[in-house]
Amino acid sequence: MRRRKFITLLGGAIAWPLVARAQQPERMPRIGVLMTLTEDDAEGQARMMGFLQALQQLGWTAGRNVRIDYRWGAADAVRTRKYAAELVALEPDVLLCGGSPALAALKQATRTVPIVFGSVIDPVGAGFVESLARPGGNITGFTTSEYSLSAKWPELLREIAPHVTRAAVLRDPTTAAGAGQLGAIHGAASSLALELRPIDVNDAGEIERAIVAFAGAPNGGMIVTGGAPATTHRNLILALLPGTGYRRSTRLAFSPRAAV
Repeated sequence: MRRRKFITLLGGAIAWPLVARAQQPERMPRIGVLMTLTEDDAEGQARMMGFLQALQQLGWTAGRNVRIDYRWGAADAVRTRKYAAELVALEPDVLLCGGSPALAALKQATRTVPIVFGSVIDPVGAGFVESLARPGGNITGFTTSEYSLSAKWPELLREIAPHVTRAAVLRDPTTAAGAGQLGAIHGAASSLALELRPIDVNDAGEIERAIVAFAGAPNGGMIVTGGAPATTHRNLILALLPGTGYRRSTRLAFSPRAAV
């Protein structure tokens, strides 16, 4: 229910720049969409379907009175920056993106085209907007969580697995909000006498090596923070656990984004 409400609000936020340009009948309004997932990702397709449905409720139908150009970054920083530049070059009326890496790439590519973001942690601390009440510039959107939520993950890990004495924190080093998020996790872990091992990952190979190495010792747990790599490779992360014996000796605490 929350997701449906979020997507409806997002559709409304996207629609406002289109109204003015719709007065020009010779030019169809254009939306550029930059996602951090892969094109065949089921979650990504579900989000886009919800977005299209919300647009239709507001009177906008792709191919009839609005054109939508999609790019899928697949958690690849170089590809994401390339696609951001491509979308801006198409001169869209508004840009939509999901995740901090995509937003950072679009912000670098344009300071004039309106950008609407979703699934971004701490957009103020990351420097994307001036404040939540008055974002300023050409960027607005929706944040997913605040740092206080991150502090709950070590508590949850200890609650479901009291024997755990150490925890790996699988994180995206390219996310601007990552430092603040990790700080909140560290604070909570210290009070629980839980030893943390931050692990920076970018691709499938790094994720596999990190999980296999960490699972070699007992009494461990893992916290997977939100971010493009964790979301894109979520099935890989889960699939690795039985093969390493991880399921028998450890437990996982996922962030809401990583657990989707």
